[in-house]
Amino acid sequence: MNIVNILDEIEKVDGEVYERLNPRRAAMKDFFNMGKKISLAAMPLALGSVFQKAYGQTLPTAVTEVLNFALSLEYLEYHYYNHALEAAPLLIFPTTASRAAITTIRNHEKAHVDLLKGALGASARAEITYAMTDFTAGGVFGNVYENYQTFLKVALAFEDTGVRAYKGQATKLKGLDVLTTALQIHSVEARHAAHIRQMVAASVTGASALKPWISLGTGGVSNDTGISQVDAVYVRENTDVQANVTITGIATGVSKAVAVESFDEALTKDEVVPIANQFLRTGFKL
Repeated sequence: MNIVNILDEIEKVDGEVYERLNPRRAAMKDFFNMGKKISLAAMPLALGSVFQKAYGQTLPTAVTEVLNFALSLEYLEYHYYNHALEAAPLLIFPTTASRAAITTIRNHEKAHVDLLKGALGASARAEITYAMTDFTAGGVFGNVYENYQTFLKVALAFEDTGVRAYKGQATKLKGLDVLTTALQIHSVEARHAAHIRQMVAASVTGASALKPWISLGTGGVSNDTGISQVDAVYVRENTDVQANVTITGIATGVSKAVAVESFDEALTKDEVVPIANQFLRTGFKL
């Protein structure tokens, strides 16, 4: 966790953040020393206490909104994987390797939750618990924790949504150092998506041609997974126009499929919220 990056980002919104703590030079020394003295596991709580000291329970709205939105998505991902691994009856994984992969991804999501909670401190949104979720999406994926193939399909929707959601929020952090932290999470989410895509290709009937990256769907549609229930996750992923330039045809052999695969599109918050809300019970919507 890069405490200095996060604090420098807050400084862009509130130029007096260091003065709220100590003179800048002394504060920097304190932060570096803190990083040396406490464990990685304790770092989020320590960071939270720093912000509480600086703001008296309040963070700048621009920072809070973006980080809390990211935290909401991380809660959903964490509980989705954790329930498959820890609940009884447990989802049956076909191999030790598949269970190990999901365990690693679950642990990453928990680390992301802790990072964001620590950064937000007292401004963190109320925890989304498993009891608030409905990973069947109202029955659309009714056997999600009984059928390994269904489980992977929903996991893929979560991961592809997460990657595009972080990209969409990045523009709101332009010029702020916390963008570095967001991008560090974003790159890991992208690796999760690629790995889940490979797991889907290996295990889901009819999905053997699925690539590690989003490609052009059958008939030119933006959803390449063939799972119509998650079309909203892939809106605009069939575009071949970047920076007002049509990529198709700029060189020999550049097909639309190649052009689409070469660029990833962002999702706005307004587009992500309805997707996430499908997996939350009534009364707990984002």
